[in-house]
Amino acid sequence: MARVAPGMMAWGLVTGVAMTTSGLPLGVVLCMSLGVFAASAQLSAVPLMMVGAPLWVVWMTALCVNLRFVIFSAQLRPHMQCLPLRWRLVAGYLSADVTYVLTVHRHGQGEPAGPQHPAPLAYFAGAALVNWASWNLASLAGIAFAAQVPTAWGLAFAGTLALLALLITLLKDRISAVATTLAGVAAIACHGVPFRLHILVAVLVAVGAGLWLERQTSARSAR
Repeated sequence: MARVAPGMMAWGLVTGVAMTTSGLPLGVVLCMSLGVFAASAQLSAVPLMMVGAPLWVVWMTALCVNLRFVIFSAQLRPHMQCLPLRWRLVAGYLSADVTYVLTVHRHGQGEPAGPQHPAPLAYFAGAALVNWASWNLASLAGIAFAAQVPTAWGLAFAGTLALLALLITLLKDRISAVATTLAGVAAIACHGVPFRLHILVAVLVAVGAGLWLERQTSARSAR
């Protein structure tokens, strides 16, 4: 987690600055930073709020942007189903792209979490808390010092580079490389789709391609 925390902090700082310079009241900005905890949703909702878009439009936009977490949650379910509902809700709030990727990479194919095997939950909790703290501290710094942070710094690009660095470390076989490439092509091809649904399309393409390639590989091995 330490290797991507600086990039996440850069994203948090940029998001805090963007929300503050948008002209939204400080109370709204603080509530969004601590309560929403989703950069894509926040950066999509803020311009709509600035122009006075209806609340349902803001909600639907944020929902569409975050639909990928339905898929993420389904993959994390084997490790979370042993928890009481209240802790599953907390895990849902703390879930982020980085924590999902790291947890699935480390424990995705392993034994489901449980009383006798708490390692996946401990790993998720540690990564999620570090990510949450890094993000919110940086976001609050962006809110507090928005006027002093030059846009020329390109901090958003630093966050993107951190995610790319993490992605490269996960490309360990042909299946992951092909699925990632197809997801990137799909995201670019669908970039003009409203509500940033190209993100969801890319996730669906990656999952579908990965499952299909795994089945093809298993079928060849069984012959």
